[in-house]
This record gives sequence, C-alpha cells and structure tokens, in this order.
Amino acid sequence: MGALKQVFVAVRWNFLGFHKNPRIILTFLFSFILCFFLSGRAMMVAEYYDSPVQAFEPFIWTFGDASSILLCSLLLILLFMDLPKLSPFTPYMLLRMKKGRWLLAQLIYIALATCLYMLSVLCVTSILCMKKTYPGNIWSKTAALLAYSEMGKKLSVPSTVKVMESTSPVGCSLQIVLLLICYALALSFLMLFFQMRAGKKAGIAAGLAYSLFGFLLDPKVLAALLQKEDYQMYQIRRLTGWISPLNHATYGMHDFGYDALPSIGQSCLLFLLLLGGLAILSFWTLKKYNFSSFTGT
Repeated sequence: MGALKQVFVAVRWNFLGFHKNPRIILTFLFSFILCFFLSGRAMMVAEYYDSPVQAFEPFIWTFGDASSILLCSLLLILLFMDLPKLSPFTPYMLLRMKKGRWLLAQLIYIALATCLYMLSVLCVTSILCMKKTYPGNIWSKTAALLAYSEMGKKLSVPSTVKVMESTSPVGCSLQIVLLLICYALALSFLMLFFQMRAGKKAGIAAGLAYSLFGFLLDPKVLAALLQKEDYQMYQIRRLTGWISPLNHATYGMHDFGYDALPSIGQSCLLFLLLLGGLAILSFWTLKKYNFSSFTGT
C-alpha cells in the first residue's frame, strides 16, 4: 500500500496545475481546431447523403488515416514537452521513493493524460457532427455507401468494407484509441529518455524525428521516393505496415484477413516491447542523473 501511495503522489504531482498550464490549454485548443478542420470531410459526407451517421463514425473517419494521426502526434509532443516535470521537489521525491516507482508514475501520468486528450477529441468530433448522428452501435447507411463506392477514396474517408465486417463502430473507436495510446506512450518515453540523457532540446528533437520517420514510411510517400509502380504498392504497404510506428498506430494499416499486415494485438505488443526497452534505458539513465540540474545549480 505504501508503494501505491507513493506512485499516486507522484502522479498527482504531475497533474498539479494541469488545467492552468498555458501549454496544456494551447494543446487542447489546437486539438479542437484540428478536429474542426479534419471532421469537415465527415460533415460533408453527412450533408451530401442527407442521412444520419453513427456518433463515433466522425471520429473514426477523422483519425483513421496516417496523416491525421501524424498531426495528432505533433500535438502530443507539445503536451508532453515538459517530461519529466522537474522542480526542487523532484529530487526530494526521488530520495523518498524508488526510482522504478517514479518511472511507473510517469507512465501512468502519460497514459491518463493521453486518455483525457483522446476523450476530448472523441467528444469534439461527435459534437461537431451531432445534428446528423445517432447513438446506436450500428454502422450507418452513409458508411456503407462510402465503403462500397469510390466517394470514400476521393474524399480520403477511411470507410472500408473489411473494417465494417470485422467490428462495430464502438469497437473500432476503442481500438483506434488503444493504438493511439500505445503510440503516445512510446513517443513520450522516447522524449523522456532523451531529455534525461541530453536535455530538453534533444527530447523534442527525438519526438520530431520519431514522427518524421513515420511520415517518410507512409506507403504513398515511400513509393514516390522509390519511384515504385502501382502494382508494387502491395509490397510497399506490407513493408511499411511492419516497420513504421505511425502505420502501427493507423487502424486501416492492419490485417483484417485480407493482407499480410500486423494485427491490432501484434501492433500493441510491439509498442509495449518498445516501451519496455525505453523504460529500462530511462531507469539506468535516471540512476546516473545529475540532481543539481533539477534546481538549476
């Protein structure tokens, strides 16, 4: 119980002033603007067909492709820019508790903050389209029309037959959120490790490099760079689907029984393995960390 109390105190310390922090407020404001622009495709489809959509479908269509997740990850870099939260109280806290418990507290804080961020995104996308939505956990006729026609591809709306056959709207939304949380945990611990190892600028640079690596391994971008033909796109999609963290976080880049791509469980496992490796490196770095830098002396 004492260990759990120490972890809870460390998590609570990270959340102190969370709702008053200008950087946090700016992150959620930018996420609202991002949802407003990205959900325009969903609203356009609902208006065009003049038919209702399921309440979670705007979220699925907004954050079902790699480009939207990339923009979302850039806001996550802004959200976790101050990790670890350093102050004169931090060395006192580390002397009173084991360093592994402190790292566990950082993990819990990142997970909770990401869940809060994703919940706000889910609510905003649903509210923006609420005039045309219904709560039932059944795919709408609009989604079916997009899946069986070419309009979905023209509008870049990720509504496909294989997704509709494999899961429900609520299940699809939960899986998208799970993938984004795993992606955010790996991104945040990468920033945490480099910030403790080489400073704040190195942490931000590592986060940007992580996002840039995923962008360059987008199938369309990589095919253009390598000058591949359309009939070779299957090989490019399979390669990038396995080695790109951004594609692992993209729901549509997974195997639904038709492609040799990673499953949702395999992607989550790979993210957890990456997270475990970064946690071990962060732990060893923390043991040699110069506490004088916490107070600026």
